Amino acid sequence: MPNPRLAGRYAKSLVDLAIERNQLETVYKDMQYLQSVCKSSPEFVNVLRSPVINPDKKQNILSAITDGKVSELTSSFNKLLISKTREEYIPEIITAVIGLYNEIKGIHTVKLTTATAISEELKQAIVAKMKAETSLQNIELETSVKEELIGGFVLEFNNNLVDASIERDLRDIKKQFSKNIYIQQIR
Repeated sequence: MPNPRLAGRYAKSLVDLAIERNQLETVYKDMQYLQSVCKSSPEFVNVLRSPVINPDKKQNILSAITDGKVSELTSSFNKLLISKTREEYIPEIITAVIGLYNEIKGIHTVKLTTATAISEELKQAIVAKMKAETSLQNIELETSVKEELIGGFVLEFNNNLVDASIERDLRDIKKQFSKNIYIQQIR
């Protein structure tokens, strides 16, 4: 079960310790690596969340994946999470650490969802347009493909949503037809 409050607390502790030790950039890169592992391997996340697997075995699995690829601080933090039986929250803690890092550095995440993959030139043009039209200057663009959109795009940033998809247009048309004001309702 997701627990954003717990994830936020552990993330803040790790970020504060990383700042104190001047290792914020290193921890951020470690978190990016761990996030990519979690996204690419749902089995790994299932192992972390499994109540059947022994904590020692989870520690060995996590060590095998991270040895030589993450800093000592991140490795110790992971060991702490497993000793406190909080390993099931590692993916959420990773996301929270990355969010805190972005907040500290003033980086704004913009999520772009399209019906088909887009080119790098178009991505750069979108980032340039966002910088020109809004007050956002440090933009990190995350793209994803969702074929259900049929065409157009969905853009999410700073709790704003711009839905310019054909899927939304079709939903709006369906609502208009279901509430046709030109046909009287006879009862």
